[in-house]
Amino acid sequence: MADAPTEKTFQFELVSPEKILVSEQAKMVVIPGEEGDFGALAGHAPLLSSIRPGVVTVWSADGATKKIFVAGGFADVTPELCSVLAEEATPVQDLVKPTDEQLKNLEDDLGFAKDDPVKAADIRRQLDIAKAKITALAA
Repeated sequence: MADAPTEKTFQFELVSPEKILVSEQAKMVVIPGEEGDFGALAGHAPLLSSIRPGVVTVWSADGATKKIFVAGGFADVTPELCSVLAEEATPVQDLVKPTDEQLKNLEDDLGFAKDDPVKAADIRRQLDIAKAKITALAA
């Protein structure tokens, strides 16, 4: 996916509950879909996908590349527009790496929550986000 994107552009928007992080013309966007990463280009077939924790990479029309960590959400792709509605979104350069102690505490909490499936699912999600942040910072 590191190949040069096409010259055609489309509108890309990345929105979190707090603000609009990106609204610009893009050549290509790679999104961490629930079933795997996928790229969006101008003229893409309509697609709606849930997003797993990971990095959205944007190749802007001006040649700049942006990397934004998302904790989850949804992507809506049409031939002219790609919208990402993120639960949380942070530029990768602003991420704070979870500590080993935080990871251990989450893993311990998961062990204690084995009899409460709702609580266990919430802790598992927090653990997935923490691990995705570590991966994003290592890339």
